[in-house]
Amino acid sequence: MDIGDGFSYELRVRYQETDGQGIVHHGNYLTYFEKARIELLRHHGISYRDIEESGLMLVVAEARVEYFQPALFDDLLLVSVTVARIKGAAIEHTYVITRGEIEIVRGFTRIGCLSKDSRIKRVPTWLGGKGDWPAPRSLVKD
Repeated sequence: MDIGDGFSYELRVRYQETDGQGIVHHGNYLTYFEKARIELLRHHGISYRDIEESGLMLVVAEARVEYFQPALFDDLLLVSVTVARIKGAAIEHTYVITRGEIEIVRGFTRIGCLSKDSRIKRVPTWLGGKGDWPAPRSLVKD
């Protein structure tokens, strides 16, 4: 992966993601961001399950969300994620969620790389960094 890499997916708002007024609960946008990150990895042939099985953990160290318009039950949203920066042990992503031409939400996350024993690790080369963590099996070619 490289800085500037991005991915988008469509999401239909489910009833259980809304509050009593039929508006998406604010906390669900972080879940949409997480799904976007996982699908970005999958788009690049990297299984998040395989990453964790290799002993590397990708943890949210910082998250921000800006809300502009409400999303409603049954809306079709486009969730877009972009790799904004890779430095040291962190990957920063930006997000935009739209309904048609209407911008609903913008967001940001900083993801830290840790070993299973909570030691900070540099972002590995196969994720666009300079660290030497072994590639997960989804990237190993037989």
